[in-house]
Amino acid sequence: MGFMSMILICSVWSVSFFTISAITILSLVFLNQNFLDTSNMWFFSDQVSSLMVFLSIFLVFLCVISTPSLKSKLYILCLIFLGFILALAFSCNSILMFYIFFESSLIPTLLLIICWGYQPERLQAGSYMMVYTVTASLPLLMLIFFVSYKMSSFDMQIIKTSCSSISSDIFIMFLYGAFLVKLPMYSVHLWLPKAHVEAPLAGSMILAGILLKLGGYGLYLVNKCFFFQSTKSLMTLVFVSLGMWGALLASFMCIRQTDMKALVAYSSVAHMGLVIAGYLSGLVYGMTSATIMMFAHGITSSALFCMTYFTYEKVNTRSMTYLKGLLQVYPMLSFFWFVLCCVNMAAPPTLNLLSELFIVPCLFSISLWLIIVMGMLVFFSAAYNMYLYTSLNHGILKNYSLPSKDLKSFEILSLTMHTFPLMFLFKSEFFTFWLGNLVN
Repeated sequence: MGFMSMILICSVWSVSFFTISAITILSLVFLNQNFLDTSNMWFFSDQVSSLMVFLSIFLVFLCVISTPSLKSKLYILCLIFLGFILALAFSCNSILMFYIFFESSLIPTLLLIICWGYQPERLQAGSYMMVYTVTASLPLLMLIFFVSYKMSSFDMQIIKTSCSSISSDIFIMFLYGAFLVKLPMYSVHLWLPKAHVEAPLAGSMILAGILLKLGGYGLYLVNKCFFFQSTKSLMTLVFVSLGMWGALLASFMCIRQTDMKALVAYSSVAHMGLVIAGYLSGLVYGMTSATIMMFAHGITSSALFCMTYFTYEKVNTRSMTYLKGLLQVYPMLSFFWFVLCCVNMAAPPTLNLLSELFIVPCLFSISLWLIIVMGMLVFFSAAYNMYLYTSLNHGILKNYSLPSKDLKSFEILSLTMHTFPLMFLFKSEFFTFWLGNLVN
């Protein structure tokens, strides 16, 4: 009976893995198209939106298979509803509908944190998230109505062809503010570590993998609608500088963390600083870098939160002070820690490296000082990822870290499917087609 069960598990794992791998490859093939399809007045798709919709569906599926112990219908429904809202947000042609779906994504996320969080502090974390994001988005709503009143339309394509130059720094600050908080930019990031630490696994995966990308996608839409005319303003240069400097400070914070989840959360803040610099630069290389960074970081951060959860399930702690020598008892777990830490530090051959290479000429064209900050950021990114890996997997095994079964079949499946799309440097033409199309 046990032998037949093992054969059945292996068969299900193999079929699931190769099926999803084939779907992933075919989906990415269809992304390599130069198109802007507007099927009706409400929805459209371009290269970036198609990539984000694919990422949303892919990560929602991974959330379900990564938490098989949660069989609640409300839990599954909440994940599916959140994925549906995100897919609509990334496909909207109306700037008002985009704002509605942009804000609606907070509701199922808040439910995930409050209903399936681990500690009483989850209520405070949910409050922080709502206050920060909703407060920053209210000025954006007023600007949407102002622009639509001037243009007599909410359609993004009409706004793109009719909008005049933006010269007001206050206008630019309010326009970017909601998206910079959503990313988040350093100095308005306090809600993110709290939300990650208190959220369940699926909440952390969705929050880091997709919800933060709504902020980056919003910056992309703003630049597309306003012809990059706001990218030379003083306020934009301030945001670019603050994004890069904040990324460096977030890297310093990563080195000081002892909680695995908090370290991965601050790592997200550091990576999103590069996305801010890339999109607000208004340059083709910068936007290409930011888009690839969003996709690569979405999968990497989701995989790292999976790793923290799987490690916590085996040793019942997230503190790196107590976790030592896991390599001796969990070799497969340590292997995935090594691979994902290398991916997170942008080691070749990964998409993370491709995105960081693209942003270098963009930063050089803005200021030489940003290149110095970028060099320090790369160094400290490698430092905190090495700190994370060595703290967990090397050293003397503690007496209370009792050996148990290594990774289960669904855990291996989840981590393998996370890692697979990140190895596409060998087929990087799937992603570099933005070079000629992002500014069209």
